[in-house]
Amino acid sequence: MARDVQITFDCADPEALATFWADALGYELQGPPPGFASWEQALDAFGVPRERHNDAHAVVDPAGNRPRLFFQRVPEGKTVKNRVHLDVRAAPGLAGEERMAALEKEAERLVGRGATRLERHEPAPPMAGGHIVMADPEGNEFCLD
Repeated sequence: MARDVQITFDCADPEALATFWADALGYELQGPPPGFASWEQALDAFGVPRERHNDAHAVVDPAGNRPRLFFQRVPEGKTVKNRVHLDVRAAPGLAGEERMAALEKEAERLVGRGATRLERHEPAPPMAGGHIVMADPEGNEFCLD
């Protein structure tokens, strides 16, 4: 039986990280529950203290096809390399110089939004098309592929 998945990020600032990933993937911040004009209004109505309003945020694919990303505040910081990471398909169908140019353009855009560029891996045909390793604003590694 096929199942839907949600990808969860432990982080220090859920709202900021959700905003970064929404921009990186073309997602949108998940709207508040029905009957509420904003999350602030909903959380106040649910009795959530103001200091807990940034404990969690989520982003969703506007078309509803890709998995929801959920960001939850945790007290500890990131200490080691991710064992699982996202590959952001920034150059599908492209090869060689054209592929790497598209990846470089996206890397530059994401650095402007708080990401860090870590490594560039050159194409090594026939198996590797080349990719760029990045980190989001909280240091979670991901690849532009």
